[in-house]
Amino acid sequence: MIETAARIADQDGIDEVTLTRVAKDLNISQPALYRHVEGYDDLIRSLGLEGRRVLADVLTDAAVGVAGDDAVRAMGRAWRQIVLERPGVYAATDRYPCAGDAELEEAVDRVIDVLGLALAAYNLEPEDQVHVARTLRSAFHGFAALEAGDGHPRPHDLDDTYEHLLDLLIAGIRGHSI
Repeated sequence: MIETAARIADQDGIDEVTLTRVAKDLNISQPALYRHVEGYDDLIRSLGLEGRRVLADVLTDAAVGVAGDDAVRAMGRAWRQIVLERPGVYAATDRYPCAGDAELEEAVDRVIDVLGLALAAYNLEPEDQVHVARTLRSAFHGFAALEAGDGHPRPHDLDDTYEHLLDLLIAGIRGHSI
């Protein structure tokens, strides 16, 4: 069922994910969905959880075999790419609040942990490593969300702008290293 919701979200947009649409695409009655989800909010929560899992997996893959500046660049590019490839699933990560939901908080922590581990080459203090990982998450998410929503005015090349963002982040991390 989540796979069907994910497909709908990626193909037609997150706003097209409804219990009625998922049931129709699965060729089942809507009440049959309630064996799997408690309702619409639970469906979106599950889809957001899936989005965070996908994101953490992609970041992990991107960081394999690279460190320092190369790791930041690889994860930043992977983040942006997954948003472009899986726009609906990624959009679901912002549709249900994480605070107070242990499973969702753990999924966010996994993303932060992956980002943090790739920062080992910078020799940051453990607390600073968390702050830098959160900063990367915020910057990557902000750019990708704006790009997905057509929020970057033209005529500047978005790839070039993103590379500038990565350069600025790396310069900031280097300046923060001990």
